Amino acid sequence: MYLVSCPLCLVNDISYICHSIYSMTIHREGYKTLAISAFAFALINLVSFYFISFHQPWLSWVIFFITLALLLFLISFFRVPARKLTVGDNLIICPADGKVVVIEEIFDEEYFKDKRLQVSIFMSPANVHQNLNPINGEVIYNQYHKGKYLVAWNPKSSTENERHSVVIRNNKGEILVKQIAGALAKRIVNYLEKGQKVKQSAEMGFIKFGSRVDILLPLGTIVKVQLNQAVQGGVTVLAEW
Repeated sequence: MYLVSCPLCLVNDISYICHSIYSMTIHREGYKTLAISAFAFALINLVSFYFISFHQPWLSWVIFFITLALLLFLISFFRVPARKLTVGDNLIICPADGKVVVIEEIFDEEYFKDKRLQVSIFMSPANVHQNLNPINGEVIYNQYHKGKYLVAWNPKSSTENERHSVVIRNNKGEILVKQIAGALAKRIVNYLEKGQKVKQSAEMGFIKFGSRVDILLPLGTIVKVQLNQAVQGGVTVLAEW
């Protein structure tokens, strides 16, 4: 959180956020949210400086810096940073930013009906929330599931939370990518359609306000990431066929 107790700390936090959103674009999913937030920021500070600043100017400045930090945080949340994307036919690229929290063999009840290797990436509110295609191929399965909003690191979130599953196939095999809602993330956006040809590291979707992404790989796939490793969507190599 950016609600800190002194103006100097607020200035430092704002400088950090400004640095993090330098050289980027804003995702279209954030346009409405940011427009409302900017209006609220302007209204709160107009009222504050008009009614409070004459008697307690320090309080008006504290309100200004707090609301500015929150606005910049929201801008940072919807950021799409400029990156050099990784591509390769033998590579499976991370579909999301975050931290690797699961690498294990599981039995997939949804689509494959057999054992798969699951790699899960947890996204905090501070991560980039745009999701990308891990491979080139064709979308052969696309299904939205209603569900709960358990915390994203709960193992049951993979099967009980609101989620959107996509299976992409190419000549190397099939993988399932599962966008999972969390306790805060209650809107999953997926732009793919069944039968669509997709390119590796192109946009797949977006999840608002923290969640996780599961990737189900064929057994024997060589995983290139480790538990607790920080990864970048479209950049970090998740595995090799």
